[in-house]
Amino acid sequence: MALSRARMVSSTLVSKLLHPPIRSFSTSSNAFDSSRKNSMTMMNPMFTLDISSQIGSCMPISMMRIGTLIHNIEMNPGQGGKLVRAAGTSAKILKEPKASRYCLVRLPSGRDKLIDTHCRATVGSVSNPEHGAKKLRKAGQSRWLGRRPVVRGVAMNPVDHPHGGGEGKSKSSGSHGKCSRTPWGKPTKSGYKTGPLKRRK
Repeated sequence: MALSRARMVSSTLVSKLLHPPIRSFSTSSNAFDSSRKNSMTMMNPMFTLDISSQIGSCMPISMMRIGTLIHNIEMNPGQGGKLVRAAGTSAKILKEPKASRYCLVRLPSGRDKLIDTHCRATVGSVSNPEHGAKKLRKAGQSRWLGRRPVVRGVAMNPVDHPHGGGEGKSKSSGSHGKCSRTPWGKPTKSGYKTGPLKRRK
């Protein structure tokens, strides 16, 4: 008998621990549901806000609105971001993306470009807009960035540059004439063609 009573007591204790009694509150179930919904919306603002207006959202341009500022834009679908990636830059959608296959986007340079609406972009602008206004403290800091000094051709000797030598700041020294030239002797003005020649038919 004692053994059976001990087993019954242990079973009732385990059941109480595993299934605690449900306490009734004075508030109604409707008020509890409404307070729970409010707390959920406060914790997750993504439930109420539009995903196409969230800064940092990456999606196809066809899902965005007109006038949205974007960056890191693809040129071909699935290629990866190619445009508007410099610090502090952003582009603007000028044409409704859902109206046609191509969307008109104004780049930071002021140029308007048609981009496929299937290309992806990121909402917002690139961070660190003060990057362009940063001043270098000394010449060595420019060398740390991998930038080497730039020397004018007229300040060199004739063996170093076609503009070198002569009396004063003259570019017409030697047998090169008066036309400006590159360090390798090609003319830089007068419509001289430096690109590859067209293939002969």
